[in-house]
Amino acid sequence: MTERLVVVGGDAGGMAAASQARKLRGPQDLEIIALERGEFTSYSACGIPYWVGDQVTNGPDSLVARDPRTFREKYAVDVRLHHRVTSFDLSAGLLAMSDDATGAELALRFDHLVIGTGAAPVRPPWFTEAIEDEVSGVHFAQTLPQGAGLRDEVAGLPGGRAVVCGGGYIGVEIADALHRRGLQVTVVSRSPELMSSLDADIAVELRTAMEKVGITVLTGTSAAGLTSADGHVTGVMLADGSELPADLVVLGLGVRPRSSLAAASGLELGPSGGIRTDEQLRVRRAGQVLPNVYAAGDCTEVWHRVLERPVHLPLGTHANKQSRVAGITIGGGQATFAGAIGTAITGFWADGVEVEVGRTGLSCRELTAEGRPYVQATIHGTAASGYMPAAPSVTCRLVADPTTGAILGGQLIGGHGVAKRIDVVSVAVWHHLTAADLVDADLGYCPPLSPTWDPIQIAARKLLTQLG
Repeated sequence: MTERLVVVGGDAGGMAAASQARKLRGPQDLEIIALERGEFTSYSACGIPYWVGDQVTNGPDSLVARDPRTFREKYAVDVRLHHRVTSFDLSAGLLAMSDDATGAELALRFDHLVIGTGAAPVRPPWFTEAIEDEVSGVHFAQTLPQGAGLRDEVAGLPGGRAVVCGGGYIGVEIADALHRRGLQVTVVSRSPELMSSLDADIAVELRTAMEKVGITVLTGTSAAGLTSADGHVTGVMLADGSELPADLVVLGLGVRPRSSLAAASGLELGPSGGIRTDEQLRVRRAGQVLPNVYAAGDCTEVWHRVLERPVHLPLGTHANKQSRVAGITIGGGQATFAGAIGTAITGFWADGVEVEVGRTGLSCRELTAEGRPYVQATIHGTAASGYMPAAPSVTCRLVADPTTGAILGGQLIGGHGVAKRIDVVSVAVWHHLTAADLVDADLGYCPPLSPTWDPIQIAARKLLTQLG
């Protein structure tokens, strides 16, 4: 008898599982149905700011890795768009859904289920559904339709005033995009500095670069409401009662796991609201692992290899790896998801000012919050030999366990080519390498690309002196 896999969610958390399972099991053995409430599958949400900023010029289709037709024809996956799942009956192997195109209420049987419902943008308490319906000019930038709406409005506001609420990855990238499109941009961040995943003194370099091109950065404050006229936003009220004039507002305050359906069906959630899974991405209910139900992507928590506990880390890299593991397991193979350490990179590139940022593991701020002792070393140098013209600047921070010398995390910020250096630190954290291991590592050298001693190794040498 042909078994049926149903995937809920058409992006990375589900579709990679469908593709991987299909590679291992043919259509005669495994029927695969994918349910997506929107109109796109497998697209890069991370590319939306670059499309909004006209760095991606080929239209939204260029952000789509595999469209529904490709899944249907190449992978024999029955993709059903505009289908919204409303409940799971995990004991019976049934789910209920609505076809938004026709209004029909339907039921669907499954033998295997992958929950890839992703995450929802954080909505500030003052941004109610009523305000969203009545006031135009306020945007999120998480989905392709949202990105399209933002992009279209920006086109009609040359020289307009934009306020970006949120100073994390999305806030910085959207600010870059809007500045490129000719808007006057203000970023509002509740944290003491931009990008709270960095230590504040490291993030200062990013703030300086943004202010250099005319972006206003307000930290240690938050938006408390909107003003509007004739149904369009006119300003953002701050917590101190002041007002920022605005023709356009973008809310980039982070995301939360979209896990309400999972919770309603009794699945275990973590403190963040993310779905708890085992190493094969199988979910748990009442303390028991369900052998045929999986969850992957931004709706889940992942095991943090340094914190040694589950956390919510909504990154596309993790979603794709998790989904692959679920697909291999469903296909009859063996694979495990080994966890994550929060490695991420971004940058700001505008008006000749270029700053790249990378981070991995834990920061000094996070280690302090955990009450864990650490030793840190920070160096300021160049990412190429000093005699090369326009050698990119680099600031590198490494943190280590004071007893073992094991690298616990790192941060890099600087010019062109700096961000991807964080991958060396990520491997060190992942494999519990020490500062001495990094000093001895055989890293590449070429004057335009790196000095004889790579900045990471210079920081590791400084760490060794701190470790004694």
